[in-house]
Amino acid sequence: MLDEHQLRKTLSHLDGRGYKAYKQIQGRFEFPDFELLIDHVQGDPFAQPSKIRLRVQQEISQIPEELWTNSIRQIALEDFVARAVRDAIKETVTPKKGTGKSGLIFIDAGKQEVLERTAFVITKDWVEARIQIGLPARGRTILGQEAIEILCQEIPIIVEKSLKWKYLDKNACKLFVDCVENQESIRKQLDHANLSAFVANGSILPRASGISDRPLTGNNLVEFQSPKSLETSFQLINPLPNGETVIHGLGFPKGVTLIVGGGYHGKSTLLKTLERCVYPHIPTDGREYVITNPNAVKIRAEDGRRIEKVNIDPFITNLPQDIKTDSFCSDDASGSTSQAANIMEAIEVGCDLLLLDEDTSATNFMVRDARMQKLVQKDQEPITPFVDRIRELYEIQGVSTILVMGGSGDYFDVADTVIKMKDYVAHDVSDETQNIVKNYPTQRQVEVPKPIEQISGRIPFSSCFNATRGSKKVKIDIQGNDKIIYGTETIDLRFVDQLVEMSQTRAIGHAIYMASQFMMRDSESLQDIVESLEDYFYQNGLDSLDPFYEKEKHPGNYSRPRKYEIAAAINRIRSLKIIFSSR
Repeated sequence: MLDEHQLRKTLSHLDGRGYKAYKQIQGRFEFPDFELLIDHVQGDPFAQPSKIRLRVQQEISQIPEELWTNSIRQIALEDFVARAVRDAIKETVTPKKGTGKSGLIFIDAGKQEVLERTAFVITKDWVEARIQIGLPARGRTILGQEAIEILCQEIPIIVEKSLKWKYLDKNACKLFVDCVENQESIRKQLDHANLSAFVANGSILPRASGISDRPLTGNNLVEFQSPKSLETSFQLINPLPNGETVIHGLGFPKGVTLIVGGGYHGKSTLLKTLERCVYPHIPTDGREYVITNPNAVKIRAEDGRRIEKVNIDPFITNLPQDIKTDSFCSDDASGSTSQAANIMEAIEVGCDLLLLDEDTSATNFMVRDARMQKLVQKDQEPITPFVDRIRELYEIQGVSTILVMGGSGDYFDVADTVIKMKDYVAHDVSDETQNIVKNYPTQRQVEVPKPIEQISGRIPFSSCFNATRGSKKVKIDIQGNDKIIYGTETIDLRFVDQLVEMSQTRAIGHAIYMASQFMMRDSESLQDIVESLEDYFYQNGLDSLDPFYEKEKHPGNYSRPRKYEIAAAINRIRSLKIIFSSR
């Protein structure tokens, strides 16, 4: 194995040569207290940065084993240390002159959510940070001395600050791990408590701005407080910083819950919080003790999306021109048909909690009032509005709904629980709502032509998942959080609201490819495929998504997606072909 001295010597020798000569440093270098593994060297200063791993043996790192005694604590610890590496990079690295990505040092650490990720890994033998470095150049000429400064001076400082227990913030680390474990403990208890979600008292739900996911601060901030009638409590595995071992807050019962109130009073903020809190959050987020059923899916209208053989019959039937609705297809779906398809696709792969906001829903899909029913009779209207299916979804299919509704009192008739938001304060108005129902009965008629039949599974044709671009080379590229270039396809995920990181989107692209190679046999349903992927991740980790890792090299930047977002991406492939199955 080469050492630090030889790396310095090689970089000095490369100074002033053409950029491709950097390939000579690819390999493994022994430093006094860590290994530097240069797995991939970029071919150009404007290309994706070089892939580097920093490995420290456990006898040197000495991170206590109590911090990663189970999978949840390990995920939390790995997430925390990845953030520590990022902080060390910011503190240590000085700006470098050069072209392209010269001097860039990056680790795929998280934002407000805590996710399983490949950026950092801990084992009983060693810890390892996976980073990317833009090797410095002027034009396409190697800047060897600047490279020495990065690899031989700054990198050792980053290792010292972030990968050794003695220099990590021990209290912050323990608080972080304990907090995530508490969140996941509550999440496991929701079903037994007959709850869809939980919002702890004292939570901070509003965000700093529309472009920042950090918590709002200032004198006007209103901390969340549960109405006493809906307050519930959970025993915690780990004490809170104040020593308490029981946490109190609003429990959302299973069934149909409405969130009502005037505009700008916090309705959508509460729903947005529930939508994001299918994931654990960092201790300073304000939403760390907001816990949502992990099988919750945000539903919205999505004009223009492609739909391939989805049974939207429960909501839409008897379309003109004899268009089939039990296996509905469209290259340019309307608001109502897309929303119906989004619901049915989510239920198909196991969703048992729907989250909806009237602001992002198709109006004609949500309700038809009495006056409109008088003007347009049911035999002229193909849509069965959501208000007439919402109870059946819960009572027959076991699918709960939490719905923001500020414009239609017709939903009062079907609601189990009604929460009114006023000045960001939650009030239980369920009894008041029932009095209104009794005193002001609706004049509309329930429009349910027939009960919902068993949700059918769909089987994708494996041949639809070709990731090549006319050659044998696989092309999977990610453009932000919401776009995957998959072969010749562009998968649009702009309206898949529960994707929170680009690394999740990257994992989805490669997961689809993996599934196409090993899990699609033209006999496996979409549900079978996404569940097989989940099992594979549990057994093999996210590292296995990247074929590069087969050579024991940098596995790429991935974070764990849910099966619902993987299925959503598959459903949005425009060349998708489905074998319709009624199992």
